[in-house]
Amino acid sequence: MNQKKVCVIGLGYIGLPTAAILANTGYYVHGVDIEESVINKLNAGEIHIIEPDLDNLLKKVVGDGNFKAHLRPSNADIFMICVPTPFKKNKNNNYPAPDITYVLDAAKSISPFLKEGNLVILESTSPVGTTEQIKKIFESNGVDTNSIFISYCPERVLPGNILSELIMNNRIVGGLSQKSTIATSSFYKTFVKGDVVETDANTAEMCKLTENSYRDLNIAFANELSIICEKENLDVWKLIKLANLHPRVDILQPGAGVGGHCIAVDPWFIVDRNPEESRLIKLAREVNLDKTKWVIKKVKEKASELTNELKRKPKIACLGLSFKPNIDDLRESPALEIVYELQKDGHNIFVVEPNILNHNDFELIEIEDALKTCDIFIVLVKHDQFIEFNNNGKFKNLHVLNFCGL
Repeated sequence: MNQKKVCVIGLGYIGLPTAAILANTGYYVHGVDIEESVINKLNAGEIHIIEPDLDNLLKKVVGDGNFKAHLRPSNADIFMICVPTPFKKNKNNNYPAPDITYVLDAAKSISPFLKEGNLVILESTSPVGTTEQIKKIFESNGVDTNSIFISYCPERVLPGNILSELIMNNRIVGGLSQKSTIATSSFYKTFVKGDVVETDANTAEMCKLTENSYRDLNIAFANELSIICEKENLDVWKLIKLANLHPRVDILQPGAGVGGHCIAVDPWFIVDRNPEESRLIKLAREVNLDKTKWVIKKVKEKASELTNELKRKPKIACLGLSFKPNIDDLRESPALEIVYELQKDGHNIFVVEPNILNHNDFELIEIEDALKTCDIFIVLVKHDQFIEFNNNGKFKNLHVLNFCGL
C-alpha cells in the first residue's frame, strides 16, 4: 500500500506536534506555515515552540524523511487545518468576537489541490457553523464537495503534555455527512489510543466550546470567592480545602485570572453567537477578567504603602509570565497583562520567568537576584521553582503577595 500523505496547515502549538506524531506513525507529512523562518528551522530539525520531547521527535521524523515543512500546500490524501482563531473587535457589542480569517484562508489555499476521496479536517477552535463555511469556500472555488469528506475534530490537550495527550485523550469527530464522520474516525484511530467518538460537525464544534466554558465558570467561582475572602480577612486556600471535604464539592484554585488560547477564549465564541442566551457564560468571563484587574489594584496599593515606608518607589519582582505553571506559553496570560499594566504605571518592575530565555519588553532576571534586590514579590504563576523556594523558606519575612496559592 502506498504511504498516505497528510498536509497539515499551521505548524504551531497543535499543528506541529500533530504533524510530528503523524510522521512518526508512518504518514508522509507536508507541513505548511506562513513564516519562512519557521519553515527553515523545522526542516533543520529544530522546534520554534517549547514542548517536552517534541524536539527529539521532530529530529527523528525529519531524519526519517517523513516530515518536511513548506510555505504552500500540495496534493495530499488528508488535509488538516490547525491555524489560530484569534479575537477581533465586535462592532455591535463590548466583547470580542472570533476571527476565523485564518481558517477560511487555509481553506482557500488547499482548494486547488482537493480531489475525489480527500479528507479535510478542521482542528482549530471555531464557532458553530465554521465547518459548513469551509465547505462553501470549497464550492466557491469549484470543488465538488460531494466527492470529498469534510469534518471537525477539536484538540483537547494540556501544554506541557501535548504529545501524550494527542495520542491518549478521547477525541470527538463530527463530519458534515455520516460518510465524512466515518472516514475521519478511521483516520484518527490510526494514531489515537483513546476513544474516538462520532457525532456531527456542529455538535463537535459546540463540544469544544462547552468544555472550556464549563471550566471558565468553575474558575470564576474560585476567583470570586478569593476576592470575598480577602474582604472578610479569610484564607481562601484554607477555606477551599475545608469546603472540598464535602463529598460532592470540588472547588478549583483561584489565580490571577484565566489565560491560554482555550479557557480565556472559547466562551466568547458562544457569547458572540448567542448573546441573549449566554448570560452566565458571559458573566464568568467578566469575573475572570476582573480578577486580573483586582490583582493589579492590590499590587498598586502595596506599592503605595511601601513607597511611604521606604521613601522611594519599591522594586517589584513579578514571579511568572506564562498563563499556567511550568510552560513558556504567554497567550492570553493574565500575568503578562499585570506586568504590562504595572510597567505602564511607572512601577519599578523586575520579571522572573524561568521557562523563557528573553522577552522583547522586559528584562528577565534570576529569582536569586530578585531575592537580593526587590522589595515586593508578587507570585503570579505557581512554577515548580517558586514552590521550591517557598518550601525552603526563602520568601520568609518578605513582602509577598500570593495570588496563586503558593
